[in-house]
Amino acid sequence: MSTTVRGGNHFRLGLLFAVGSAFTFGMSGPFAKSLMVAGWSPMAAVTARLAGGALVMAIFATIVKPDWIREARQHARVVIAYGLVPIAGAQLCYYNAVSHLSVGVALLLEYTAPILVVGWIWATTRRRPRGMTLAGVGLAVAGIVLVLDILSGAAHVNAIGVAWALAAAICAACYFMMSDEVTADGSGLSSITLSAGGLVVGAVAVGLLGLSGVMPLTFTANDAAVAGLTVPWWVPVIVLSVVSTAIAYTLGISGVARLRPSFASLLGLGEVLFAVLSAWVLVGEAVTLTQAVGGVVVLLGLALARQGDRSTEVTAATWPDAGPIGEVAAGARA
Repeated sequence: MSTTVRGGNHFRLGLLFAVGSAFTFGMSGPFAKSLMVAGWSPMAAVTARLAGGALVMAIFATIVKPDWIREARQHARVVIAYGLVPIAGAQLCYYNAVSHLSVGVALLLEYTAPILVVGWIWATTRRRPRGMTLAGVGLAVAGIVLVLDILSGAAHVNAIGVAWALAAAICAACYFMMSDEVTADGSGLSSITLSAGGLVVGAVAVGLLGLSGVMPLTFTANDAAVAGLTVPWWVPVIVLSVVSTAIAYTLGISGVARLRPSFASLLGLGEVLFAVLSAWVLVGEAVTLTQAVGGVVVLLGLALARQGDRSTEVTAATWPDAGPIGEVAAGARA
């Protein structure tokens, strides 16, 4: 009985972290847009966001986990790969996709990541997801199509842009899969170490890329407009760095550590819902009836996918004292 309660609390905490991560990630769009309208290049906004987030996380990690640098060195391969692919890679690929496609199409293609996650787990464990899980994936993606409302107008599709957006989807899928390297019980790589180390690596990588001249790196000291107010440029930079980067990545990694990557990636779709709401509140972009219906469809898809993940092995994998998901899957195949 106590084990069941502990497992339920573990899931609820993971759910809270994952939703909080989606909410904080979703806030980044309007604030980044305000910087770009003020004259910043996309690469500059990304660099400021990651550099600020890395600084905040490094300070926070040093206070709450003084040995995080030592732990990062012990897991150097994971930390470096995480910083290069899910953090720097996702940002780079997404902004390149947006330069060739409409934002709606680029987002839709990037958010095919849950399908990639489910497919990867299926291929590596040789265990076919339950029908309800697959149905939940399909329903959630269909809801995202409605939320983005790209079907209401003619979208310009460019092959190069599609390739960049699909690359962003791969990076996003890696975010969920690599976050599963974190343990929720403190026995292995911590979420604080992975987020702090990954952000430092990602910030350095993006900064060097910008300085190389491959992509324009333009900063301005112009004021920005947010929610109808004129604010100094550093206000959106702080929000992007602290809320939409440092807090968002830490919550997201902690959530994946307590949930199945497949289900956590579906919860990540909520970022689009929160992005739409944030755009409505902060920059006055209204939510249409189609988008509202899409939000309901996404939630139904998430609920269906969760029901599909309620097998004995999956439930065990969500407990704090359970082994890594890979070990559970291996045991199921034996």
